Amino acid sequence: MKKAIAAGAFALVTAATCLVLAPSASAAPNACVTSTLTTGGYESVGTTVRKSSTSSCGDLNLTYTDDKTVYGYDGYAGRLYHTSSSSWVTCNAGYVWAYDGSHSVNDSTYWLCTDVSDNTLFTVASAANGGDTVKITH
Repeated sequence: MKKAIAAGAFALVTAATCLVLAPSASAAPNACVTSTLTTGGYESVGTTVRKSSTSSCGDLNLTYTDDKTVYGYDGYAGRLYHTSSSSWVTCNAGYVWAYDGSHSVNDSTYWLCTDVSDNTLFTVASAANGGDTVKITH
């Protein structure tokens, strides 16, 4: 009888420990978010978007480009709005050259900005001209 009570108590303690350690569903991050933007010209501002606060991605990843000129490629730079200076700053990657089409979110060649904080306002500039369509996965 004592063994049965001890086994039952052990089972209750183990179950309670598992409940405490199990993560809640709301704490798990969602998948990456993709936004479609129209680019601004060189070092200027096009469509602006805020970095998703519910995404599991920490970067601004260029995943699709459609250059509106006859060349079919352009350079694209991520630009972040710095509230401390009230100015737009081009990310360290500078202008990344890409042909029209889709690009892998896992290809670091197309990471325009890295370690972007949630809710940061961002845009994309084109090196040659504005008005291109891009998709940024963030």
